[in-house]
Amino acid sequence: MIMTPLMHRSAYAVSPSAMDAALQRFLQATTTTTTQDSVQQDGQVFSIKVDVPGLSREQLHIELQDKTVRLSSIEGAPRSVQRAWKLPASIDAAASKASLENGVLTLVLTTSQPATQTLAIA
Repeated sequence: MIMTPLMHRSAYAVSPSAMDAALQRFLQATTTTTTQDSVQQDGQVFSIKVDVPGLSREQLHIELQDKTVRLSSIEGAPRSVQRAWKLPASIDAAASKASLENGVLTLVLTTSQPATQTLAIA
């Protein structure tokens, strides 16, 4: 009589590397969010609406620098927000405003066109 070792294979056994790959796909799918920011232009005025549920005015920081707008949440906020937009012209901070209502941040940014200057030929 010939004795052969009995090998038991389960149809449901999954290798650890396959489980790791599945976990990585799950984590990437749940942590990657798509942003639904709304940007509209009306002449020299840009309107940007961003959903920031759970954040208060004190937890948001808006920075205007030349043609760039940066939005970020402060450290310790319940959720992290970081966005940046580049506009075609410089932003006039004095004429721009921001408001937060029902978890929607609305930025109304006025751009200033550089004045055209002429030079006389002598």
